[in-house]
Amino acid sequence: MSRKLLVAFAALGLLASAAATWVHYHLLVNPDYTSFCDVNATVSCKQAYLSRYGSVGGVPVAVGGLVFFTFVLLLLWAGRKGNRIADSAPAYIFAASTLALAVVLYLAYASFFVLKEICPICVTTYVAVIGVFIVSGGMSAPPLASLPGRAIRDMRVLVGTPLALVIALLFVGGAGSAIAYFPRLQPPSVPAPAPVVALTGQQQSEFEQWWAVQPRVDVPISSDGARVLVVKFNDYQCPPCKNTFFNYEPILAKYKPADVKYVMKHYPLNPTCNPAVPQMVHVAACDAAAAAVMARSRETFDSLTAWFFAHQDELSPETVRRAAREVGSIKDFDAEFPKAIEEVKADAALGAKLGVESTPTFFINGVKVKGGLPPQYFQAAIDLELRRATGTK
Repeated sequence: MSRKLLVAFAALGLLASAAATWVHYHLLVNPDYTSFCDVNATVSCKQAYLSRYGSVGGVPVAVGGLVFFTFVLLLLWAGRKGNRIADSAPAYIFAASTLALAVVLYLAYASFFVLKEICPICVTTYVAVIGVFIVSGGMSAPPLASLPGRAIRDMRVLVGTPLALVIALLFVGGAGSAIAYFPRLQPPSVPAPAPVVALTGQQQSEFEQWWAVQPRVDVPISSDGARVLVVKFNDYQCPPCKNTFFNYEPILAKYKPADVKYVMKHYPLNPTCNPAVPQMVHVAACDAAAAAVMARSRETFDSLTAWFFAHQDELSPETVRRAAREVGSIKDFDAEFPKAIEEVKADAALGAKLGVESTPTFFINGVKVKGGLPPQYFQAAIDLELRRATGTK
């Protein structure tokens, strides 16, 4: 009966791990992929798999589940009644499941209490591991202390049994291939800035008339004496935010700090740090914004911002932390996160007060621009404000 239960739990875990691997694979190759277990913001697989808890060294935890449950099933096959390692197999399974249990307890804690979500496939895997642990622990087996000596003896049996040796080699090869060849994050795609085409006389005139009637709001951010203050409310996973970053960067570089001050504020489309957002849109937006806040004190803000936008399709809580460490020189992300996320929340609250509803939203000397302007009109707006500030036409 115990053996049948072990087979059942291991098969259940193998199926769940296969499903998790499938979902994780599609999330990597297609960022817009929605799996069958993404029910709502609380019951979802996506955030768990794309978080820092979903992978180790770029390899999904689900692949580890495939390896573990396959290993259990192979041990059950090798240790069937009458075989020479039948008395050792339950102990091997119990030892392996003890380690697996420690892993799933940690992952369960991360899912339920850190990410605050329920991943149905993950829960199925937890149940399977716990079942294997309990059942194998209750089976009569030699003391764990004797396993090293038995392992040496059983390795000799394995080497002397051609079929078992072939299966073992296939298992090791398959596990190694799954780890080595599972899709990794792809190289970034950095778009070339859009050309700034000079406006025709008519276009300039029409734009000036339109700009003159736009309402202005008081943006409570110091311009430090600059004649033009440009404020962008940003989400690092927002495609138009990426496009305006690369398109506007060469334009802003033309102006002196005394003329134009550019400020980026955070407005993550993620209710975890922005209560004004009704539902989850970008799972890594809060983490990326917090990392950017931390980077300012290290003078790595510009390089980290450029990295985030260049790797936008790859962003997840895990890749954000890796970039924070490797690009932003942030060594203890988790320790600094609580303070940094408060600044992110303050930016989001300011954005909500100013009527920001989507990203990017710009304020050019108080003129609100949703989604940005074509590069030539963005430059024209700054030039208009410079002339307005100096009283020239």
